[in-house]
Amino acid sequence: MSLLILFLGFNLNIQKALASDDLELNWYFVNRQNGTTPESPKESAGFFNDYGAYFVGDTNSKVIYLTFDEGYENGNTPKILDTLKEEQVPAAFFVVKPYIKQEGDIVKRMVEEGHLVCNHTSHHPSMASIKDNEKFKLEFTEVEDEFKALIGEDMPKLFRPPMGKYSKNSLKKTQDLGYKTIFWSFAYKDWLVDNQPEENAAIKKIVNGAHPGCIMLLHAVSDTNAKILKNVIQELKAQGYEFKSLNELP
Repeated sequence: MSLLILFLGFNLNIQKALASDDLELNWYFVNRQNGTTPESPKESAGFFNDYGAYFVGDTNSKVIYLTFDEGYENGNTPKILDTLKEEQVPAAFFVVKPYIKQEGDIVKRMVEEGHLVCNHTSHHPSMASIKDNEKFKLEFTEVEDEFKALIGEDMPKLFRPPMGKYSKNSLKKTQDLGYKTIFWSFAYKDWLVDNQPEENAAIKKIVNGAHPGCIMLLHAVSDTNAKILKNVIQELKAQGYEFKSLNELP
């Protein structure tokens, strides 16, 4: 009887360990003061760096890595690309499969102008919720295949989890597929197309949120972002910041 109790207890501990590794977490960062590196979530601090995950880059230099999430096109990406070209700033665009299918000309332009087009999944699910390994892998490979069919090259192995949802196991499985997971150390409420932030307030918020090594997340569906991007870039350059590609992550 005692052996059975021990066995059941051992099984329960294993189940708890597996459950904790699959526990869905939400990405966030904790700001301290302007110009300083935010803190990452306490929930994942113990394993975050073990699985090729980033939320900042080189924190010893005034460097910003500019990134955009692309779920669908709202008419702003060509304007954003115009600004990036004028200011000679590289960016990374995290795209879903339908975006590549529907906006092939824009994706080609991103690549031609030296930007990274990166993986944001096929269907935009919470990757922590997908326990089946084959379904998990398909969320990556379907985007890769669509990109290669359009561009003729392999997609960069950089991944942004939809909605910032992740687990210890989802980070591990992402790394096993050869990817780095890219979170962010600055974002703001810019994605609600019917409730856009006021331009001057948005400029102030973005500029004040910058810090050395910042991985900056903006949404390309934002009319405000398209209008203020040039001002934001010029102000950050005036403060001594340099914009680098995610390919240059340390």
